[in-house]
Amino acid sequence: MTPARPSAGFTLIELLMVLLLVAMTTGLIGLSLRDDDGVRLEREAQRLSALIEAARAQARASGLVVHFEFTGEAARDDAGADSLAFRFVGLPDGALPPGRWLQSGTRGQILGARSLLLGPEPLIGRQRIQLSHGEAHLILITDGLGPFIAAHDEAEAAALAAGQGLIGPPPQR
Repeated sequence: MTPARPSAGFTLIELLMVLLLVAMTTGLIGLSLRDDDGVRLEREAQRLSALIEAARAQARASGLVVHFEFTGEAARDDAGADSLAFRFVGLPDGALPPGRWLQSGTRGQILGARSLLLGPEPLIGRQRIQLSHGEAHLILITDGLGPFIAAHDEAEAAALAAGQGLIGPPPQR
């Protein structure tokens, strides 16, 4: 009997372990390089959606006519404080936090209207808001019955709208 020669290659288990380590490293690098503007804008969209839904609920509960509008460019006033970027007209003072963005550089625009009617009726009509921060853009959309949902573009908004039961395709510009 001759002694067994050691193998010159790698075992299947060793190759799979190397592939697993490469995949995990790639995934961690991908997470660490995520677009900061996109993350900030998603956070702003979630917050704005929650504020609008709170205003809708207060308008329905109290029977008040409430409008949401952007006040223009958010800037610093003479005292160094951020001016309001948006406001809820018709709600009592202090009902909601001041309409300031979490991150400076965020902008918003109501598509197809100057302001949004949020109540007192439970159906408010189809509404869309475009948010931007740096190069990132999001659209908040509702059919007037459901809550506002965020999408990155018109195609995603249409797909989300169909999944959430929103009525029809997005309006044409």
